[in-house]
Amino acid sequence: MSYVLLKIIHVTSVIASFILFFLRGIWLIKNSEYRLRQRWVKILPHVVDTILLISAIMLAIIIQQNPITHSWLAAKIGGLLVYIGLGMVAMRFGKTRKTKITAWITAQCVFVYIVLVAVTKNPTVGI
Repeated sequence: MSYVLLKIIHVTSVIASFILFFLRGIWLIKNSEYRLRQRWVKILPHVVDTILLISAIMLAIIIQQNPITHSWLAAKIGGLLVYIGLGMVAMRFGKTRKTKITAWITAQCVFVYIVLVAVTKNPTVGI
């Protein structure tokens, strides 16, 4: 698979993943349990995130970069882990509505950081 096609798949899945997370957060804020419990809402984000992860790994292999020697990639992975953790608090494990919404908003800030690191290849961007 060509680098350009793989990058298009990766960036498209980043956008789709964020849109789905944002939408689920809006439904969370609006207390729309019906929408949050729909089957596609529970399945589609996992499919998109799997495509995102696979494309990220393939890109790292193609451009021959790894997080041990490239700090920007390590920062992206670290940011991703924080983003996932905050998403889990926002969508599942937060005990109060306020905790869930705070985690959702914070996750979006982390997402922006991850994108900035990806674009600039600078792990200290925005800090």
